[in-house]
Amino acid sequence: MLPADAQLYVCTDARRDRGDFEEFLEAAFSGGVDIIQLRDKQIEAAEELELLEVLRAVAERHGKLWAVNDRADIALLSGAPVFHVGQKDLPLPAARRVIDDSVLVGLSTNAPEQVDAARAQAGATGGRLDYFCTGPLWATPTKPGRTAVGLGLVEYAARREGEARKGGDSFLPWFAIGGIDHSNVGQVVEAGASRVVVVRAVTDADDPADAAARLRAELPAPAEAAGRRDA
Repeated sequence: MLPADAQLYVCTDARRDRGDFEEFLEAAFSGGVDIIQLRDKQIEAAEELELLEVLRAVAERHGKLWAVNDRADIALLSGAPVFHVGQKDLPLPAARRVIDDSVLVGLSTNAPEQVDAARAQAGATGGRLDYFCTGPLWATPTKPGRTAVGLGLVEYAARREGEARKGGDSFLPWFAIGGIDHSNVGQVVEAGASRVVVVRAVTDADDPADAAARLRAELPAPAEAAGRRDA
């Protein structure tokens, strides 16, 4: 699976409070999640590697992707197929010096100029980017102190994608992120997104599989969404 084929991306912590990390992963993937990223600032490297072994095993059983956040050394040691960085994390060329070239790399974007810069990194020598995220759309406790950017950034990314397609150019797959849940995912789709990253909408659900399935049902196929943008 490649980011272009993925639509539902979930970030989760180690779920210490529930003690059900593996069970949660099984449920989320079963419900239609394509990528799960372990993002937990409260764990040490050794514990993270242990949890990533669990994540790897579950993801491979389901034929899905899994991701490491921020730390290229952890991505390398764990054999992660996906590595994600923020604007202030390790620069892409530096990350590519650590991880294997086969690893898919994603980048967070928070402004139109960052979206354009991300697009320019597609296929770049020594710093290739494979997808980007736009947000946070709404304020979220997973990004404390981060100003919400609203749906305008989704509309901008969708418009730039439409322009690229009309010009016959390739466009990086992208995901909307930040405070997305069942109450507002329809607005995100209407703004032009066909891929989303969620956290609490699935991680806080009593039935993660059902929560994931209902979110997935709201998302149009990327080809269908592209057709709407080109119309």
